Amino acid sequence: MRLGLNLGYWASEGHADNLALAVEADRLGYSSVWAAEAYGSDALTVLTWVAAHTERIDVGAAVFQIPARTPAATAMAAATLDALSGGRFRLGLGVSGPQVSEGWYGVPFAKPLARTREYVDVIRKVLGRQKLEYDGEHIKLPLPGGPGKALRLLFTPVRDNLPLYIAAIGPKNLELTGEIADGWLGIFVAPEFTPELLTQLGAGRAKAGKDLEGFDVVANMPVVIGEDLQQCAEPVRWYAALYVGGMGSREQNFYNRLAVRMGYEEAAKTVQDLYLDRQHREAAAAVPFEFLDRTALLGPIERITERLQEYAAAGVTTLSITPFFGDQQTKLDTLRKMAEALDASGVGE
Repeated sequence: MRLGLNLGYWASEGHADNLALAVEADRLGYSSVWAAEAYGSDALTVLTWVAAHTERIDVGAAVFQIPARTPAATAMAAATLDALSGGRFRLGLGVSGPQVSEGWYGVPFAKPLARTREYVDVIRKVLGRQKLEYDGEHIKLPLPGGPGKALRLLFTPVRDNLPLYIAAIGPKNLELTGEIADGWLGIFVAPEFTPELLTQLGAGRAKAGKDLEGFDVVANMPVVIGEDLQQCAEPVRWYAALYVGGMGSREQNFYNRLAVRMGYEEAAKTVQDLYLDRQHREAAAAVPFEFLDRTALLGPIERITERLQEYAAAGVTTLSITPFFGDQQTKLDTLRKMAEALDASGVGE
């Protein structure tokens, strides 16, 4: 198992601190550093900045939002950043949600699985320097009946097999990810629940005539190191409540559905009801401690070291951590302690 660093959304402040974390992760031998986008900072600019200030660590999008760019534009950006970074870019994709897709980008959210499949098909064609002709349900290139011409990428990419990841939650999306991607970006990953997820990913791999060998299973993981488990869980409560309660509508929240599948149906409903009623503090308090403890790394470093062994045994190949508490020095110390814990666990590559 390898360690990654997830910087999440790049806030309006703290650019130097975020970059310092990435540089330290590079120095410590972390395999990857990831950045996200929603409707604030974009991940492409952030990752270009990080790549320019690091030497060995891979830079990954977790994720580029599919409705934000045409697939050809995403492929161009991926090929360019991979070239500029010396072959260190990992392309992560996600459909986002209906509120962002339709409210921010003006792109229909319907049929996200079919849209994802076509989007990835086009990216693969561009990176393979094939003439860009595509006749899908959602994507047609060139546009029919117009002056468009079937073009190919003007330069040869550093890698035509640039690693492509998909952030997936639901069973059908997980199966699609196994079929068409090189890795999975997971959230709220618990070792006890991972075998079921791997079964769904494996079903997709089988469709493509492959198995899970070499497939990167990435678990995004908050980390809070400390002696008191309950105190360590407190900062993570707000993050969990935001996703389970507020990421989407009452009718369509993928993270809420995930919590239900994990056995927290009653708590998931309570958290969502409170959050959507703008009782955010109460929603955070309603997140079960067990859910937080199963899906984050909390407590003394010795306990976290044992948890690393559990994740490796469950099939996680990259643990992408986010230092979730403390000042900048505490976060830097967390990166170092996690690297030491991975060495002590005996499951590192």
